[in-house]
Amino acid sequence: MKKEFYLAITKRILSSILVLFLLVTFIFLLVRLAPGDPTQKFISPRLSPQLADNVTRSFGLDQPIYTQYFSFVKNLFLGDFGISYNYRQPAFTVVRDYFLFTLVFSSISFVIQLLLGYLLAKYSYSNRGKFSDRLFSKLSIIAFSLPSFVIGLVLVYIFSVMLNILPTSGISSIYKDDLNFFEKLYDYSLHMILPMITLSYAGVAVFYKYLRDNLETVENSAFITSLRANGFTEKEIFKNHLLPNAIQPLISIAGIEFGVLLGGALLTEVIFSLPGMGRLTVNAIFNRDFPLVTACSFIAGFMMIISNLLADLIKIKMDKRFIKELIN
Repeated sequence: MKKEFYLAITKRILSSILVLFLLVTFIFLLVRLAPGDPTQKFISPRLSPQLADNVTRSFGLDQPIYTQYFSFVKNLFLGDFGISYNYRQPAFTVVRDYFLFTLVFSSISFVIQLLLGYLLAKYSYSNRGKFSDRLFSKLSIIAFSLPSFVIGLVLVYIFSVMLNILPTSGISSIYKDDLNFFEKLYDYSLHMILPMITLSYAGVAVFYKYLRDNLETVENSAFITSLRANGFTEKEIFKNHLLPNAIQPLISIAGIEFGVLLGGALLTEVIFSLPGMGRLTVNAIFNRDFPLVTACSFIAGFMMIISNLLADLIKIKMDKRFIKELIN
């Protein structure tokens, strides 16, 4: 079994590296082949025409595409993503500064999604067939169908414009330096309420719907009927048999969702002007900052692969039969 475990993990890691390599290659070609010249933004009409050539040469953009690609792959293995055109710093350093906020923001949102999704699914299952069960099921579909930018703008209009009780954007007030520790904490919390709702509501709906349906599917299994016939209580069946079997398919969904969150909540961070990696990526694309776009994409892809790998490891821990699925 141990040999099969290491074989499955090795195969899973190799496939992840291949996916990451293909992702980086695709992003590199897509950015490089896009129309426009990023060097033109540094050129002034009052300066010498030769300056454009010098800037292009200094960025290495005068080289053929394949030369730029091989140079990029080589630097990537050395941990060098290049110098950001706009920040004039190593691209990895810029991404690292913004990623910390995304990591905290996404992690809190992920915990909220899992916790609320579980509690709602458990409540709905306990009241299966009743009005609240049917209502939550329909609301989850509606919530998942609504675009996050619509929800974000509606929340801003209601709570910031009409009621004027929550900030519209940013993570702190302009007078934060005059506040003590607890007042700053309260100020940060107020600024994070609307972004957290915008980022989390769809995930809550997904986790609720998957877990609720899985609970019903497992409940209809023959072994659950056998457990009831043998005198097991409903609490024992739910805790020891129903929930563990229903939650396994949800782990894969959780791995994908956490990877997406760590890749940067693009729309939420843009709508609420949050200093995260998603907003950094959008700005880098608009400014044609090639090294920064590539670094953001690489980190986002890497986080997605790591989160999925962790999800698979958790599934193996819960059910050893999954090892054979990975090997095959």
